Amino acid sequence: MPIKTPAVPFQGTAEQENKLLTVIGEYKEREGSLLRILQEAQEIYGYLPIEVQRLISEELNIPLEKIYGVTTFYSQFSLNPKGKYRISVCLGTACYVKGSGEVFEKLQDKLGIKGGEITSDGKFSLDDCRCIGACGLAPVLTINEDVYGRLTGGELDEILAKYN
Repeated sequence: MPIKTPAVPFQGTAEQENKLLTVIGEYKEREGSLLRILQEAQEIYGYLPIEVQRLISEELNIPLEKIYGVTTFYSQFSLNPKGKYRISVCLGTACYVKGSGEVFEKLQDKLGIKGGEITSDGKFSLDDCRCIGACGLAPVLTINEDVYGRLTGGELDEILAKYN
């Protein structure tokens, strides 16, 4: 699978790299430490861009393909940066039955991105989730900590305008 270049280029700092190198040094000799290092790296950077995966690969002497395989296998890892405003649309059963799939499609069209991507200005990222526990408000989406329910899709422009 080819590695897709994100809309927002990687902008890691020397401070972040030093933190990651410290983490790698701390766990390097421990058996089975790759997941822990990847979790820590994601905490430092907010996601796991290929540049970070490459650094981990070099420092641990593990093929980049293995690192990439682990990061794409586990759903806890993100290969794309998140926007200032993180939109998550619930596609769990209750929400999906009430139209969240259409809401998700409309958001992709309005933002010009697909699920898992970020707008070129870094403002919005779009993801789906399985359940946020607000089934009575189905269909539901969140933007950071704000919850919007009983969506039809017609109110999306108004909701997005609050974050512009």
